[in-house]
Amino acid sequence: MPSLIVEPLNTQHFIMDRDDRKRNKNIGKNFMCRLQCMFSHSSSSESRLSLEDTQQWSQSLERLLESKYGLATFRNFLKSEYSDENIEFWLTCEDYKKIKSSFRMSSRAKKIYEQYIKAESPKEINIDYHTREQIKRNVKTPTMHCFDDAQKMVYGLMERDSYPRFLRSDIYRTLLENLAADATKG
Repeated sequence: MPSLIVEPLNTQHFIMDRDDRKRNKNIGKNFMCRLQCMFSHSSSSESRLSLEDTQQWSQSLERLLESKYGLATFRNFLKSEYSDENIEFWLTCEDYKKIKSSFRMSSRAKKIYEQYIKAESPKEINIDYHTREQIKRNVKTPTMHCFDDAQKMVYGLMERDSYPRFLRSDIYRTLLENLAADATKG
């Protein structure tokens, strides 16, 4: 009698696995389409999402962030985990460093502090008290390097935590599988 109960459960489990694989494949295809649509303004083959580029994302976080598709995919992954404040802060710091005007730098530094650094801020990043206090002082007379320590900490945190999870994620693995399948089709 127990074997009758186990068999339908196994069959049901197999059907669920098959359905999950199908859904993941569709998610990967849909995500590939969304990525390519985001960057569709240029149609040259080198600007299209490729299997080689996608495989290179696993070499380092730096390689992932250098790729427009890699960055977009990683941001999407972090948003899905409700942990995108780190990449947003890191990118904001990269933009901040390009500011030439001291007035704009001062204004922007205060906004960054209010949004990411200040305790209980809307997108508070995880940094130690000493660094937080140092930045609080630096923002009073900001330089292009006043967020460097926090940016390094956040990058290290992403490298140790978010990036390995991304490499194991369904989003990344399904994207690789779909690109590999497309490459074999020709």
